[in-house]
Amino acid sequence: QAQLVESGGGLVQAGASLRLSCTASGRTFTRYDMGWFRQAPGKEREFVAALNYNGDSTDYADSVQGRFTISRDNAKNTVYLQMNRLKPEDTAVYYCAAKRTRDSIWRRTYEYDYWGQGTQVTVSS
Repeated sequence: QAQLVESGGGLVQAGASLRLSCTASGRTFTRYDMGWFRQAPGKEREFVAALNYNGDSTDYADSVQGRFTISRDNAKNTVYLQMNRLKPEDTAVYYCAAKRTRDSIWRRTYEYDYWGQGTQVTVSS
């Protein structure tokens, strides 16, 4: 059974940094594109960042461009989200997701085949 497990969330002050990790198990995800999404209370799940199976192509939401960096280590079956200069509006549950590589449509939740359980990120002002 394929599984994605996120970690690294927490409570930080505005301006701080966090690095989220998402480790896959149960199958090899080297042929999967990976994405990060987030969901704040009362809001829909929204796209944050994604990268293709070998990490040489990325996409970011405008709201995080220049502050967040997505990367992956296929040897460790792990994808990361480095979050710098965090803002209170970044507060949300962050989810990683895996999509079988077939195109570069990464911003829609329904494109993804596997999801993690989420990790809470809270940014205080």
